[in-house]
Amino acid sequence: MDKLVIEGQIPLRGEVVVSGAKNAALPIMAAALLTTDECIIDNVPIVEDVRTLAEILRQVGCTVHLEPASHRVIIRAPEADELNPVVPSDLARRMRASFLLAGPLLARAGRVTAPHPGGCSIGRRPVNVDIKGFSAMGASVELSDSQYHLEAKRLRGERIYLDYPSHTGTENILMAATLAEGTTVIKHASVEPEVADLAECLRQMGARVTGVGTSYLRIEGVDRLHGVHYRVTPDRIEAGTYAIAAAITGGDITIHDIVPDHLDPLTHKLLEAGVLVEVEDRAYRVRGNGTLHAVELQTLHYPGFPTDLQAEFATLLTQSHGTSFVHERVFDDRFQYARELRKLGACIQVDGQTATIIGPTRLHGAVVEALDIRSGAALILAGLAAEGITEIHSIYHIDRGYENIDGKLRALGAHVERVTVS
Repeated sequence: MDKLVIEGQIPLRGEVVVSGAKNAALPIMAAALLTTDECIIDNVPIVEDVRTLAEILRQVGCTVHLEPASHRVIIRAPEADELNPVVPSDLARRMRASFLLAGPLLARAGRVTAPHPGGCSIGRRPVNVDIKGFSAMGASVELSDSQYHLEAKRLRGERIYLDYPSHTGTENILMAATLAEGTTVIKHASVEPEVADLAECLRQMGARVTGVGTSYLRIEGVDRLHGVHYRVTPDRIEAGTYAIAAAITGGDITIHDIVPDHLDPLTHKLLEAGVLVEVEDRAYRVRGNGTLHAVELQTLHYPGFPTDLQAEFATLLTQSHGTSFVHERVFDDRFQYARELRKLGACIQVDGQTATIIGPTRLHGAVVEALDIRSGAALILAGLAAEGITEIHSIYHIDRGYENIDGKLRALGAHVERVTVS
């Protein structure tokens, strides 16, 4: 068990390169199950969720080589009759993305047993979108002892309307549909950039997918897919975290290897708050100018403001002049971090799905706990802005989603140390 120890109030300066997007790398790794050919995936972030999914893939029968130095993973799945269609419960409960194996295994092996997935505790995150989609495509579904048992000799194409634009649900149905008999249409699909990245990877594997990047996906099933050599899209959430780090410390950071359009919602809110932002090609420069303004924001599915940056931006608003309002429209329990921020001196009150933040308040060092991936990142940002020393515990959550975040921050001038707790 490690902790992070941060000495705050040091303006961050310099350049940082973001890693590949975890939320794109995980479904793309799962997609390797759809072929017996070798799949080479580059720009993979070396985070705990990637390591966990690599082990899950091994346990269902794949050969997996994870190469941290080159940020590459090489996966080869066996023939259908050699696949183990049981997703291991102990590993699956560590991360929600474990359920992404359900669609590919159902399509290839004709059956799958998978537990309800784990991951961050940020509210109800049902898999009913996935299950309803599989059922519509002809799969039988049974639930016993928190295990889903799915079976279908071969899935058939169907017109599917998603009640909720779940990115995991969209990805699961999309992957399953690539090998289904006939044509599948997914309406009200997720348009998150990471979903589009998966769809593009599938197309390069031979899948017939149209409507990539829109809420209307059409997939014409094929008999087989082939291998691929694919590069994962950059992580917009990691980029946003470093952008907010520059703003909250009054620093000057240039973030490289970004997709500017993916950061548009954040860019607009940073500018509204008084932060200086310059975008050029694949570089994103953020400078704090000393005075931050209160704003109102609400999280929505892409292209709305990302829920995964809500806690981080709320932390920035503790240093803004006036009263800010943050409305969470995606998850129903994402404000748990507020009590940790209050330990650091923040004035933040939560009423249902809205947080009211009065600033600026002087933040001071304290001992806090990372409750999930993004709240952990928010506490790092608060520690960077606080007077004195901040200790953040339970940082395994942070390590699930951020690659070497303490090392990257030190390279920007931060005084942050990883300490092993005996």
